[in-house]
Amino acid sequence: MSAPKFCPHYPAPVAKRPPWWKMFFSKQHSWLDGLYVRSYAMKMGEVHLPGLDLYMVNDPGLVKRVLVDEADAFPKSDLLAKALRPLLGDSIFTTHGEQWRQQRVLMEPAFEGARIRHVYGHMVAAADAMVTRLNAIIDGDNTGPSSVVNIEAEMTHVAADIILRTILSQPLAAGDATQVFEAFSRYQALAPKMVMPALFGLRWWRPWRGRAQSHAAAREIRGLLVKLIQPRYEQAQMLAKEASRPSDLLGYLLAARDPASGQGFSFDALVDQVAMLFLAGHETTASALSWSLHLMSQVPEVQQRMHDEAALLLDAALANPAELRALTLCRNVFKETLRLFPPVGFLARQSRQACAMRDKALPEDSTVVVSPWLIQRHRAYWARPDEFDPDRYDANDEASGPAAQDSVRRAYLPFGLGPRVCIGAAFALQEASLILATVAKHFELRPVEGRHPKPVGRLTIRSDNGVWLELCKRGA
Repeated sequence: MSAPKFCPHYPAPVAKRPPWWKMFFSKQHSWLDGLYVRSYAMKMGEVHLPGLDLYMVNDPGLVKRVLVDEADAFPKSDLLAKALRPLLGDSIFTTHGEQWRQQRVLMEPAFEGARIRHVYGHMVAAADAMVTRLNAIIDGDNTGPSSVVNIEAEMTHVAADIILRTILSQPLAAGDATQVFEAFSRYQALAPKMVMPALFGLRWWRPWRGRAQSHAAAREIRGLLVKLIQPRYEQAQMLAKEASRPSDLLGYLLAARDPASGQGFSFDALVDQVAMLFLAGHETTASALSWSLHLMSQVPEVQQRMHDEAALLLDAALANPAELRALTLCRNVFKETLRLFPPVGFLARQSRQACAMRDKALPEDSTVVVSPWLIQRHRAYWARPDEFDPDRYDANDEASGPAAQDSVRRAYLPFGLGPRVCIGAAFALQEASLILATVAKHFELRPVEGRHPKPVGRLTIRSDNGVWLELCKRGA
């Protein structure tokens, strides 16, 4: 029997289902506070709120039905789309049906493996800039070869930098890009106020001040994106007949054409998609990277193995993205982090018509929720569900065995499933392997006494007050 492994802190589920108003009026507005013991063991549950019927689906067979087999019968819910539409417009995140399918056809080629490899140099440049920034923080502290840092802020910076470099070939340090990042931060801070009333069926609740502030931030962001995108768009229109290989993701989106109609993205649609890529691409990855580094700091043995792996293999991977596959442990640490702290903790769908699930009759327009947070910690699907064990993804690991691989196949969905699976999943795995290996090679991470992060569930699962770690230079 293997020794117990580290169990990261998460909000302890209460014995009985808490009243709905407790989460609505809580300071954190965290949906994790609404979970109770049975949430982690049930196959299906239901909550009836004022004006909203909500059904939680944890059974893998039902999850497959909702997200894969009958995806058209369970389109994406408007709960989040309404809050994000002022910023993201009619992007691939907020649309469904034929409009969504046409957008997906145009966007998928930009995220094919060969094209992700083509923008890999931008990722490497952002990783190098991160190392320079972190070394500067330590050197500026004047307290020795280490410094206490909010690693969540640093991961937000590098993730945003990677997204802007790969989309627009522009580093975050540039003035316009910095303004976009700051405006996104303001918008995300206001988003829970927009979502919570709808989540609880309180459609009469109108947080006017928050709405005005969020709309102002959205206008600022879109105005800045227009400024960044418009010259490239106009140049592409002028050079439409000249074939050249794009240098970034925006170039691929500008060149994309619908195979049936021959049409590409309009300018407004292009702004919608770039806004979506920035928000989804940097917020979710920053969350997962922050939790990964927190977990590394808590398990020195795993951290040392990652350092040894990176010291041996990272140089080759910097020169050739295909070599990232050799960074097995770094990738598995990220995969295990996605299991324990999935950035998107719930996926909301809407039933087009009345239907039956198990012993429950769902009315038309019911909200069906698939929660990666619950499914990936479910007591029936995972051995030691709350333990951090990156080796459970190693088919040759004796302690994990075939049962762990079956769990990964049946009950692991950090990127979603089915036709709406995250379009940037391969991009995120490549980016995360690079960043974690880079940090592991150059730095040692240690926990800070008394500063243990508590996960808060809003649009993404973030820490309540940052992820604070002691960052030490290797070899210093």
